[in-house]
Amino acid sequence: MSSEIPSNVVVSPSKAHKALFSAMRNKNTSSVDFVKFAKRSMRILAEDALAEFNTQTVEIETPCGPFQGTAMMDPTKICAVSIIRSGDALLEVVRECEPAIKVGKILIQRDETHPDKIPKLFYSKMPPGVSQNHVLLCDPMLATGGSAVMALTVLVNDYKVDPSSIVFANMICCPEGLFAVATAFPQIKIVTACIDDGLNKEKFIIPGLGDYGDRFFNTI
Repeated sequence: MSSEIPSNVVVSPSKAHKALFSAMRNKNTSSVDFVKFAKRSMRILAEDALAEFNTQTVEIETPCGPFQGTAMMDPTKICAVSIIRSGDALLEVVRECEPAIKVGKILIQRDETHPDKIPKLFYSKMPPGVSQNHVLLCDPMLATGGSAVMALTVLVNDYKVDPSSIVFANMICCPEGLFAVATAFPQIKIVTACIDDGLNKEKFIIPGLGDYGDRFFNTI
């Protein structure tokens, strides 16, 4: 596999991620502290992901004079979609950044009994007119890419969302997942905070941080 990441991948540049992820990776970090560090890092990622949508130049007046600034996309034209369960953690941070964003849900679970950990779709619900919106897909972990590809397939095929209007935000990923998603949907943009080394034989990200949802929702 090529060591170069796909061209449609954006890595969140904040220096804060390194220390925050070190705390999250530590197996001795409590769930309470994991949530604290995760929310701080997710807030940075959420802002970076939202900034990938189209912007426009605006003329404003500061207290000291005129200024040419930038306005972000109207949040009512964005739908944030979480892949339940861990995606809900990132979704709520996105909504804290911009409460006017619409919300959709997709429930996909990996079949842990299958050697390839294939995904299974159980449920999806989108707001009316989602095909006319830009979509921010939220899932903190991108491992094999199976769940992400299935979620994107649901959005594009079932809900007629234009793939070029989709941004996929994840906290931690690996090359296998990045290439799987980028190959299936080269039109989307992927925004991540961390690219790890790869997958182990159980298809978990290494060095990783364990199960994001279990540690965030304290269900270990």
